Amino acid sequence: MNNRQLFLSHVAQTSPAPIGLEIVKAAGIKMWDVNGKEYIDLISGFSVCNIGHSNPKVIKAVKDQVDQYMHLIVYGEFIETPQVAYAKMLTDHLPASLNSVYFTNSGAEATEGAMKLAKRVTGRSKIIACNKAYHGSTQGALSVMGDEYWRNAFRPLLPDIFHYDYNSDTLINAVDDNTACVIVETVQAESGVNKPIPEWIKCVQKKCAEHGALLIFDEIQAGFGRTGSLWAFEQYDVVPDILLLGKALGGGMPLGAFIADIQLMNSLTTNPVLGHITTFGGHPVSCAAGMAAMKVLLQNNWIEEVKNKEQLFLRLLKHKKINTVRSAGLWLALEFDNLEICHRTINRCIERGVVSDWFLFAPNCMRIAPPLIITVEEIEKIAEIILLSID
Repeated sequence: MNNRQLFLSHVAQTSPAPIGLEIVKAAGIKMWDVNGKEYIDLISGFSVCNIGHSNPKVIKAVKDQVDQYMHLIVYGEFIETPQVAYAKMLTDHLPASLNSVYFTNSGAEATEGAMKLAKRVTGRSKIIACNKAYHGSTQGALSVMGDEYWRNAFRPLLPDIFHYDYNSDTLINAVDDNTACVIVETVQAESGVNKPIPEWIKCVQKKCAEHGALLIFDEIQAGFGRTGSLWAFEQYDVVPDILLLGKALGGGMPLGAFIADIQLMNSLTTNPVLGHITTFGGHPVSCAAGMAAMKVLLQNNWIEEVKNKEQLFLRLLKHKKINTVRSAGLWLALEFDNLEICHRTINRCIERGVVSDWFLFAPNCMRIAPPLIITVEEIEKIAEIILLSID
């Protein structure tokens, strides 16, 4: 059997038609398959590789940590330098109230931990989420996912979850004294890159504060410079009670986190003890990689260049079959009339060496989210290939 056959036979499949590229090397914004064909990664491994693939400083940090140790006793018991250092670095670049980090293995697990924390702090169970929201695929995260197509097959899910439209007054009006938390993305990702109305997100925060509900911001995809600022919420002058991070957090290694004030976080330490626990969360190698990646991001001017690169994409991506382009920094959705045109365009781009994908709740939209290191010349080349691939 060749590797493709083995892949289909022994690796659990998530769709009937996987892309199926056999990539053997990746560096910068590029990847190479087993036959030596070169591809541009236009989606950064789904916003994981914000500083590109195989950054030498991240690789060195991983190797250095592996030489020290790879795993110690279960998370939270031993003082592990990579965890402590990365937590300090993250909180140094966050508002003062976001000062305590709980590292997880993934963004979905960060969602789970935040939901537990909100219930524990408030003593309430009602959770408000958005239609067309994606926060992960575990059963708790699935409960707040905003699409019944994905939820229905796995019911019963968590009770007391209520979904309302993003940017709607109905969501604000639903917050009451029984609400434990409201969870929203600072840019709604899988609906095809939709930004919050600034006044709306401020009203959500105000209503939560009035009723003692916690506000959870999901920046799992939006964080680490993707939208043109380190954190997307900075653009709206609103600070959440709990922040969710993942994807680019680990610099290419598995890592997630939920971050809150230590007074809130301490509610997970007693009654019961070990109120939230994980064996591998905040793995020292992942933390070393993530911290190295964040240092690289902060030491370069890529975030400052995001808006100009966004505008270049917007100027170049004009075609009679592109209905609209929504963007939030280096994160764009090209909307077509239907999913057939979109998927055909994506497949032709892949054939021409540009890897893209669609959005879960907007399958008629093509995803663009390249590493922030992408150059003007590379953007021009990519735009030309995309336009050439639309029939």
